[in-house]
Amino acid sequence: MAAGRYRRFLRLCEEWPVEETKQQRDLGSFLRQKVAQAFREGENTPIPDPEACDQMYESLVRIHTNFYKNKYPRLKDTTFTGMTVEDCRTILATDILRQMEDRKKGTWKRLQEKFSAKKPEDDLK
Repeated sequence: MAAGRYRRFLRLCEEWPVEETKQQRDLGSFLRQKVAQAFREGENTPIPDPEACDQMYESLVRIHTNFYKNKYPRLKDTTFTGMTVEDCRTILATDILRQMEDRKKGTWKRLQEKFSAKKPEDDLK
């Protein structure tokens, strides 16, 4: 039965999209890593708690198929701020977050990084 569970999780991983804009913060990538850790031996991996495994799978399927979004439809596709889903995706993109982090740095720190011959990481070594 572990082989069947393993195949179901693999199928779910294949269907789950990977968002390239969220590098190292993507749920699809995280899911693939966790499945690889949980099923290290592939189909031969012993499952200590099959009920919990099935429950986890069903929960992930509900997230993937937008079960609750469809069950409880919203009147508007905006947030309380008036932002749309696409606006939120753009703001949460890794490149935009990096730009925001750069803006948080002080002028002195930015100038120091720009004109420094060595990188700040080298100072930590």
